[in-house]
Amino acid sequence: MSAPRSPPAAAAAPVPEPHRDCPLCPRLVAYRDANRQAHPDWFNGPAPSFGDPDARLLVVGLAPGRMGANRTSRPFTGDYAGVLLYDTLSRYQFARGVYAARIDDGLELVDCMVTNAVRCAPPGNRPTPQEEATCRPFLATRIASLPRLQAIVTLGDVSRRNVLRALGHKPGAAASGHGVETDLGDLRLFSSYHCSRLNTNTGRLTPEMFHAVFASVRQYLDRGPA
Repeated sequence: MSAPRSPPAAAAAPVPEPHRDCPLCPRLVAYRDANRQAHPDWFNGPAPSFGDPDARLLVVGLAPGRMGANRTSRPFTGDYAGVLLYDTLSRYQFARGVYAARIDDGLELVDCMVTNAVRCAPPGNRPTPQEEATCRPFLATRIASLPRLQAIVTLGDVSRRNVLRALGHKPGAAASGHGVETDLGDLRLFSSYHCSRLNTNTGRLTPEMFHAVFASVRQYLDRGPA
């Protein structure tokens, strides 16, 4: 008589942050390893989300920059995009303290969290569609972990598409473009161009355009539920 079959192992519960040595994307792992060899004093891992666990606002970027969050471990910290982002968050009372491009600068987020659609730095700042899909469960779990969430700002089209998919929608559920607002059940999605140096240097995104998005978010949250 054969021995009774053991029950299948339970699937691991979803988590909002990948392990420091997450093995899921071979190309990103290879790039991480190369950066660790070249710069062993850098963070060189999936950049964890930063901010208030009771946030009503979530800001979602594309992926860590090699010289930014990949180096410092904090989203948008160490490259130009963080200067505009954190200055804007402070302007609209979503941050306090002084942003100094390092993780010990004392900056705190208020009613806000910042994360990325893809958590590891990709070569050339361009994740593949497969890498986006592989990392998306972390984004979905991060969104679901915020009990008071009411608004999401997506920075760039990759962020917009991945947030929509993480919420169970098709990418066309919210139109692309800067300043577009879309209601998705109890959430409002605010779309923005990415605050990269490329976009600001070419004039595609001005500080005033970026501020206008967060002014709308501030007004929406201050107004409260309809």
